[in-house]
Amino acid sequence: DALVYADKEVGCESIIELSTLTGACMVSLGKEVCGVWTSNDELAEALADISQVTGEKSWRMPLEKSYNKELESKIADISNCGSRYGGAITAALFLQNFVDKKKPFAHIDIAGPVWDDKSGATGFGAKLVHDWISKQGA
Repeated sequence: DALVYADKEVGCESIIELSTLTGACMVSLGKEVCGVWTSNDELAEALADISQVTGEKSWRMPLEKSYNKELESKIADISNCGSRYGGAITAALFLQNFVDKKKPFAHIDIAGPVWDDKSGATGFGAKLVHDWISKQGA
């Protein structure tokens, strides 16, 4: 709902979204690095640069288009989960369905770094989002 609202109602020029959808990203990147899925190279570069500045570590992940078949449904327009394999990718592909294909969009999976087992919530992503928003329209 928030993606459609940001895209259609607010009319954002580009959109980044942070969430902890599947936990599958933690299998590949661990608990200190977030995954970034975007088909827009400029947005990916901007987020990577901001990640370097803020110290909130990120890594661009693949958006394998052939995995879209995992989201096909006989009942609904689209399924919200794929098979057991490639879950972090299919989660990102699912979210892309709610933003105009021409609009720069990134899904950032923060499942690993957003929580520390000893101290609790880390606030991971706040600096990344703040700095990214501050650069918009600059």
